Amino acid sequence: MKKDTHPDYNAKAKVTCACGNTFSIGSTVKELDVEICSACHPFYTGKQKLIDTAGRVDKFKARAAKKEEVAKTRKGKKAKKAKSQAKKTVKVKAKKSDKK
Repeated sequence: MKKDTHPDYNAKAKVTCACGNTFSIGSTVKELDVEICSACHPFYTGKQKLIDTAGRVDKFKARAAKKEEVAKTRKGKKAKKAKSQAKKTVKVKAKKSDKK
């Protein structure tokens, strides 16, 4: 076997979570920074906690609201188009009955 192919193992590597929780594990890295741990993860705590990274939830809500507005205006245009189409058919029928 080749020597020095495996990294050094640290039996007490320090892990720091974004929630402030710290604990020790075995790892090849001396210190780890994580976003979520068992102390703050909804699966383990039973509490729903919204983690908004870089405003993603707000961006999603803005896009959803924008799509709803577009859908409403499209429905209005379709209704107007159907109404004008109905007026045209009434005029055409009236002209045909006048010719007879």
